[in-house]
Amino acid sequence: MLQRHEYISQIDKWLGKDLVIVLTGQRRVGKSCLLKLLCQQKAENPKNNIIYIDKEKHQFDSIATHSQLNEYIEQHRAAGCVNYILIDEVQEIAEFERSLRNYCSEPDTEVIVTGSNAKMLSGELATIIGGRYKEIYIHPLSYSEFLSFHGMSDSDDALASYLQYGGMPGLQKIGLSEDFALEYLQDIYHTVLLKDVILRNNIRNATFLENLALFIADNIGKPISAYSIARYMKSQGESINPTTILEYIRYLCEAFIMRSIKRYDLHGKRLFDSNHKYYFEDHGLRNAIVGGSREGDIEKIIENVVLQHLLRMGYQVTVGQLRAGEIDFVCTTRGGGRIYLQASYVIVDSATREREFGNLQAIGDNYPKYVVSMTPLVTKTNNNGIIHLHLRQFLLSKSL
Repeated sequence: MLQRHEYISQIDKWLGKDLVIVLTGQRRVGKSCLLKLLCQQKAENPKNNIIYIDKEKHQFDSIATHSQLNEYIEQHRAAGCVNYILIDEVQEIAEFERSLRNYCSEPDTEVIVTGSNAKMLSGELATIIGGRYKEIYIHPLSYSEFLSFHGMSDSDDALASYLQYGGMPGLQKIGLSEDFALEYLQDIYHTVLLKDVILRNNIRNATFLENLALFIADNIGKPISAYSIARYMKSQGESINPTTILEYIRYLCEAFIMRSIKRYDLHGKRLFDSNHKYYFEDHGLRNAIVGGSREGDIEKIIENVVLQHLLRMGYQVTVGQLRAGEIDFVCTTRGGGRIYLQASYVIVDSATREREFGNLQAIGDNYPKYVVSMTPLVTKTNNNGIIHLHLRQFLLSKSL
């Protein structure tokens, strides 16, 4: 297994603090492998006792409730050792949070779990454990990780592969042959849709759910209104009320298939409550369900990829709204810093340059401003205080 050192370091940093460590993220982004790598590392110390439960394996089917989980843990605990309780896909165990509350306060005990649904942190877990957990979000592979996993060097061809196939780690074994990769990504998508959306939320209109996901995939980077979708569906002969549409979108976001980004009014300094933009957690999955080549939607993919990398860098991201236009991303740090960023395909004429650079120049503050594009020959240039970066250079950066 290829290691993702940054995540292992994050996990190690939070051990020994009487916290439940929760690894969240979409299925198949590598949470299980991280848990296994951690298991291997800790097992090298004879003073550690590993209790490992993988709820995707049939031998653990008998652990379905918190009481059965407690019984299993008690049978495998060892006195005089540091007991590492590692549970993969913990949300498959009913009332698991009651067990986690019990063991996170035990001496010489570390609890690390994974989950593939945001509900596990918004409900009973947050209520019962309170502030005694640390969530670590696991993203699909970054561009630099993609290069490492597939043994590639940075190049235009490598970037093209990344933009097409995305960052699901399992592609390292499947390979980047178009037919195999496409089938693998489609299988992941339908598994997530079935297990983490349809079955978990008892959805009856699965056909509309798939059509809704496809509609959002085709409208990445555009403000989406439930009312406009309802009107469109009505024109297609299907009546769906806006409340149901909002619920279905929330379910897709809770399963980490996609992410909602709010709009921020740069003049009024407030967040808009509607017409959010939506992006996929992995653009490879998005491409797999949309199909075709990227010639017709490359700008959408670039915007999706740029957003994901900004999130990996640790920024909180909103969409900026100006009276004269829009800023793709307004990014803030925990310390209150801010940057503005525009994502574009290529800037080859004055109209495109004015759109991408002009909106940034209209912002009346001195925070850093960036344009990221695939314009040939661009590496890093400064245009009246606005930094222009090539997409490859941006994706290989760990900070701005």
